[in-house]
Amino acid sequence: MTRLHRLWTGLADAARLMVGQSSYRVYCEHMATHHPDAEVMDERSFFRHREAARYGGRNGGRCC
Repeated sequence: MTRLHRLWTGLADAARLMVGQSSYRVYCEHMATHHPDAEVMDERSFFRHREAARYGGRNGGRCC
């Protein structure tokens, strides 16, 4: 990975964290390291899971 690519990836991860969205790449790395036998969610499921965790899931959302 080039230095510029690492910088860009770090900035993108930081931006996601600022808006409360975890990185799917980081999730996959964590699962591979700490839970190698567990099934990994696809990217869409991961996004929905994080969105539900942040906003309370079905009928638990909030307005701004």
